Amino acid sequence: MTEDKGQTHPLYATDREVVDSLLGHEGAPGPDQLTSAARLLMRYDGFPGSPDIKEDIERALKGWALDRDGLNAKCREIWAQGWRPGQTLDDTVGSGADVEDSGS
Repeated sequence: MTEDKGQTHPLYATDREVVDSLLGHEGAPGPDQLTSAARLLMRYDGFPGSPDIKEDIERALKGWALDRDGLNAKCREIWAQGWRPGQTLDDTVGSGADVEDSGS
């Protein structure tokens, strides 16, 4: 009989893609990378399976010279600035479609 290595998370395939992008990210991590890492750490914390996901997120954090506490502190700062997924920190609210160029 084979040994049970835990469950496979229903979102494993999409999460694996995100983790692979975190590992492949060059330079300092931005809000997307930091919040994605924190989100996935929370999702897989205590989950009985997918050890590769957990190990690779920890490896990404190590590459960024962060631990979980440091990651959480950075994410709190990001959220406090009003950032939301899919938005850069310098984005303004609204699409800008209703703004006309005044030419002045």
